[in-house]
Amino acid sequence: MAEEEQSTVTVTVHGDILETILFHIPLHLLLPACFVSKHWNAAVFSSLRRLNNPKPWLLLHTQSIRRPQTAAAFAYDPRSHLWLRINRKLPHEHVSATLRSSSSATILYVLNPSEFSFSIDPLHLTWHHVNPPSVWRIDPIVAVVGQRIIVAGGACDFEDDPLAVELYDISTRTWERAESMPATLKGSAASTWLSVTANTKTILMMEQRSGVTHSFNPDSKTWNGPYDLRPDPNVYFSAIAFHDYKLIMLGLLGDPDDINEVKVWELSGESFEFNNEIGKMPPDLVEKLKGEGTSFSSIRVSSIAGNFFYIHNPGEPGELVALEVGDEGRCRWGSLKNPAASDRSRVAERVVFTCSDVRLSDIGRAVATGDEIVTLG
Repeated sequence: MAEEEQSTVTVTVHGDILETILFHIPLHLLLPACFVSKHWNAAVFSSLRRLNNPKPWLLLHTQSIRRPQTAAAFAYDPRSHLWLRINRKLPHEHVSATLRSSSSATILYVLNPSEFSFSIDPLHLTWHHVNPPSVWRIDPIVAVVGQRIIVAGGACDFEDDPLAVELYDISTRTWERAESMPATLKGSAASTWLSVTANTKTILMMEQRSGVTHSFNPDSKTWNGPYDLRPDPNVYFSAIAFHDYKLIMLGLLGDPDDINEVKVWELSGESFEFNNEIGKMPPDLVEKLKGEGTSFSSIRVSSIAGNFFYIHNPGEPGELVALEVGDEGRCRWGSLKNPAASDRSRVAERVVFTCSDVRLSDIGRAVATGDEIVTLG
């Protein structure tokens, strides 16, 4: 009888113990715990508040070349070091335009002659469909600054102004023209040739080969620069990203066929004239980024103006490198496999990158909209 009574005893987990357990559970698996009870719901959000500096998620969006309306997303959660797959479709069944993302990493969009469709929420669950910009573009620079979307350059040859800049105001749903891009960018006024980063106030565009950089203020609709952000003459390719109100710049040194190293600088000052070398990518990670290719000609950086950055080689995207810039500019490095590149069945797919701060409410919205979320590996 005593044994039977003992077997029915339940242990209640609560307080700090429960919060500690929940703290170690992946974000997407915390959602059911919110509905256990009010006590558990409070414990979930209390555990999340323990994260002093939440790291942004990296999202890889794939689009079938043969069936452009078919798309999927892979999301990397750095808190749990897990890849998730989110199965979904693009906003229109008939869409045939190429899925694109901004090099400033926060916007996913589709541009065709009749419509500009974009998504800016963390998991890209909501799409907005508006009239296209007045200038037709095939490879524009697109970035979000505050409540505006800047669309610049990338115009077709038949357009009168290949450097045209247009702003879309998200709140008023209207387009307006702004001062055109500087003439010094005429030969490189496309996303292919520029590294772009934006914060809530400004956007920076840097020629990846020369380091020549210009800034654009959407409030005054004016350009500033040029600035020379090339701290080392041995850099043959560079990329920039906002690090809070400073910049970090990654530079490839040597030449594409014989890369020496990848360095990181922190730049500050009104025209980013103060630069400080803060780290070097470990040689084994440089080799992982290089992949199996015979040359290493470019890199891309995805971030959201914080202290955590994802780096990939567009020519060999099988391995990605994560960089965290800590206190006093200390660099911490890591690497992760690209699940889209490692799947041979996905050879006939485009892959674009975005980066977002993902919260539990975003996971809840994804579940509510019927998107299937699957843990990989």
